[in-house]
Amino acid sequence: MPDLADISELRRYEFSRLAATGTVYLDYTGSALYPASLVCRDMHRLTQQVLGNPHSDSAPSAASTDAIETARAQTLRFVDADPAVYDVVFTSNASGAMRILADSFPFRAGSRLVLTADNHNSVNGLTVTARRKRAAVEHVPLNPELRALDPTPWLTQATAPSLFAFPAQSNFSGVRHPLQWIAEAQDRGYRVLLDAAAFAPAHRLSLRATPADFVALSYYKLFGYPTGIGALIARRDALAELRARSYFGGGTVEFVSVQNGMTRLKAGAEGWEDGTPNFLAMPAICDGLSWLESVGVNRIRDHVASLTNALLERLSALGDRVVIHGPAGTEARGGTIAFNLRRAGQWIPFEIVESAARARGLAIRGGCFCNPGAAEHAFQMPARKARRCLRGEFSIARFRECLGDGPVGAIRASMGIASSIEDVDALTEFVAELTA
Repeated sequence: MPDLADISELRRYEFSRLAATGTVYLDYTGSALYPASLVCRDMHRLTQQVLGNPHSDSAPSAASTDAIETARAQTLRFVDADPAVYDVVFTSNASGAMRILADSFPFRAGSRLVLTADNHNSVNGLTVTARRKRAAVEHVPLNPELRALDPTPWLTQATAPSLFAFPAQSNFSGVRHPLQWIAEAQDRGYRVLLDAAAFAPAHRLSLRATPADFVALSYYKLFGYPTGIGALIARRDALAELRARSYFGGGTVEFVSVQNGMTRLKAGAEGWEDGTPNFLAMPAICDGLSWLESVGVNRIRDHVASLTNALLERLSALGDRVVIHGPAGTEARGGTIAFNLRRAGQWIPFEIVESAARARGLAIRGGCFCNPGAAEHAFQMPARKARRCLRGEFSIARFRECLGDGPVGAIRASMGIASSIEDVDALTEFVAELTA
């Protein structure tokens, strides 16, 4: 076993496939990499144990039920949530968690949905049902560093159930937004949805200290495996205020009577899950959370912060060949950096950068990262002109030509536990060569 205090040794032991494949992986905001020991443990368990559908009453079924409840409890411990106050609804991913609120939050005339302009589209999707139910929708704008302004002026008193939604950390710029906004919004009568998908892999979240009503996350963002499962961590009183779902399935019900047209959903988290949970994944979730705790989230935070600072310094040293979107320093920001490149004063399209990086074994991401609000602000897109350009058939090439000068997508590099200073140097060298 590696010395978990030594990140470089951990990389050699758990992530040796990076060196073996010559991959420089800098897309942790897209997905964490799974440690080798996690999938080895899961393979051993799946070949040695028998797990069955948790809705049966057999020994394999009981084993699955135990795994599900252990995963719920361990998830609550990971975010420092009191199990008497919070419950865990298993979903397909963070987007699935937010879909529950889109379907069931009791918006009506007089309600307000307030969002920061910096939000993933999984959160932006809430605006569709909010408007349909006649709620007012408002966006808190961003400053030049892509930090959301103080939301207080937008959190006006509502006369009906209202929701404030923001990311703990931006998936576009790495900006960390103040968690004290949670209490401030609640004091004004709002329930609060916190998107923790980009924040939780490298930062401690305590729901005792900052008691958001709803928190969404994906487990693969934390430790890479398994994919296809996430969680809505919800205050029990907030969950009870949601309207009954328009659909039910599998084990979400206490009973269904076809002849009487009667249905009763299960109380608590189980009533919000879409049928049978991914029970085979639950032991791996427990192992992944344990592994993350054994390494130490604060150690990961410090490691990521050090590498982020190094990359920011190196990119900044290249002068006007690199335009960084968001904070230039590491204060209140995570390990995600969005930037664009220039060569001879001309913007290099993000697709060209991404393609050239791929040929060099560099795993980075190009585009708007499902965060149009932050992107539009970063690229200073004129709203009226962009509206005209978005009409008709859409393609990146057509949109860029219509807008004229300026980027329509960025490059994103994001660090995680297996990142190294050599990765930072490799990206810096690549950028310097491409922009020379």
